[in-house]
Amino acid sequence: MSRIAVIITDMFQDVEYQQPAEAFQKAGHELVHVGLRAGSQVKGEHGAVVKIDRAVRDVSADDFDALFIPGGYSPDKLRIDTDAVRFAKEFFTKNKPVFGICHAAQLLITAQVLKGRRVTGWTSIVQDIKNAGAEYVDAEVVVDKNLVSSRKPADIPAFIREALAMLAKKR
Repeated sequence: MSRIAVIITDMFQDVEYQQPAEAFQKAGHELVHVGLRAGSQVKGEHGAVVKIDRAVRDVSADDFDALFIPGGYSPDKLRIDTDAVRFAKEFFTKNKPVFGICHAAQLLITAQVLKGRRVTGWTSIVQDIKNAGAEYVDAEVVVDKNLVSSRKPADIPAFIREALAMLAKKR
């Protein structure tokens, strides 16, 4: 099964992390939580706690089969870290699956990987997505090459379905 990096820091959207993570694990995939400091704990907007397994400065896309970026404020906080930006960009350079929901596009905008892509995301970042050169699509899930994106918690079932389908194709 696949080894999925979950790039995450404080103020992630709890359900946008928890439900996909549970579905990935239930399907037999391994999750490795990547953050700013190995061994630290990060907290979601509603109190969920995640332990960081690996520091982003110590990993590369070569270590993983896919990248999962939960939404909330986490992607905005991660986008100021050069290692987090580098790490996200590597998945596009290597054409590995990337799963992003809600505000995840903020990290991808900073990594400059959305130009010419079809993407969806949270309402407040629609203009940011367009300014990054992407085509914004208002749909529950958008699949464009190696990228699966969704807008909000209500889209999670479609997001999980398409992410798992992409992982199945990559095997």
